[in-house]
Amino acid sequence: MSEMGLIVQKYGGTSVKDAERVMNVARRITAAYQAGNNVVVAVSAQGDTTDELIEKANEINPRASKREMDMLLSTGEQISIALLAMAIEKLGYPVISLTGWQAGMHTNSNYGAARIKTIDTERIRMELDRRRIVIVAGFQGINKYDDITTLGRGGSDTSAVALAAALRADVCEIYTDVDGVYTTDPRICSKAYKLDEISYDEMLELASLGANVLHNRSVEMAKKYNVKLSVRSSLNNNEGTYVKEVSKVEKMLVRGVTRDNDCARIALCGVEDAPGKAFQVFEMIAKAGISVDLIIQSIGDGQTKDISFTVAEADLEPALKLLEENNDFIKAREIKSSKDVSKVSIVGAGMVNNSGVAAKMFEALYDAHINIKMIATSEIKISVLVAQKDAENAVNAIHDKFLSK
Repeated sequence: MSEMGLIVQKYGGTSVKDAERVMNVARRITAAYQAGNNVVVAVSAQGDTTDELIEKANEINPRASKREMDMLLSTGEQISIALLAMAIEKLGYPVISLTGWQAGMHTNSNYGAARIKTIDTERIRMELDRRRIVIVAGFQGINKYDDITTLGRGGSDTSAVALAAALRADVCEIYTDVDGVYTTDPRICSKAYKLDEISYDEMLELASLGANVLHNRSVEMAKKYNVKLSVRSSLNNNEGTYVKEVSKVEKMLVRGVTRDNDCARIALCGVEDAPGKAFQVFEMIAKAGISVDLIIQSIGDGQTKDISFTVAEADLEPALKLLEENNDFIKAREIKSSKDVSKVSIVGAGMVNNSGVAAKMFEALYDAHINIKMIATSEIKISVLVAQKDAENAVNAIHDKFLSK
């Protein structure tokens, strides 16, 4: 491959949702090519295509196998890459579109949520040597049985970062419908502002806690292979946010505030206060494939204790069913649950060596008359559970306390 810059770009569904947006993306790609770069592009399915395909499947067979769902859902990206390649052809540039398997994206066989194992870059490098722009279907790969697989939620981000790592790209540009990574969601906080840069660890926490800009799997991969990410808007030419190993020396104490409404709380009241009881409960939940987030266990009175924890809202019913079916073993006096809760979190690498951050966060919530239901902390994050009706006010109050300019 020739010695010139290599850029990997990723465009989400909203960026290519119609003919006008596809042509806009084609112009952006060809501008990078015209500047002398090799360009590889990962693309998502257009707009709501994936949701529409799921609806079609449900009309035929709501319990279709995951293998056949992957066959169906992978067609969305195939449409996108062909249309985008046609747009670039129209502009007069050499281009080729490749499905995930043509691009050498090898995954495991976990249909619907496959993990990338290796990328055979030979075909892509051959096309780049011919000075072609390479458009790759995001979100998909192929397993050892030569079956098409899909990578699950945020899969196109993961495809792009994996390509950038395998090809040793200079930068991986993630184009979306926002200008970059903001201190919080600008739709719920008018004082939110864009960050110029952020560390992998901070971005990973924000992504895991409900910031929908980047998927956490893609950030994990970027950190592992030291891929420099740039999050930018596909709708303008503004500078985005760089995600990289080390951000500015004078670190901000808190980088961002997130809100996640996709959570539910379960409380096991009056559980026998005996060694290993919590282990038995959470091992049972883990074996059912249900992830638990915040956990609180009361001290107990020597006889019984209460255990509260949160799960994703979609996991609430299966978790309750599992606990109720096994309550003869758990021996909880009562099992309670609530959906009307939100997790509000602050993230910042600067928190590690600063005491008093939690107190400041709790003060902001106290001043806004917001009650805290649960608390969880790590070196670079503090999360609290609040009533869903209070979540937006909580975000604004905390943002004012830590991030007001």
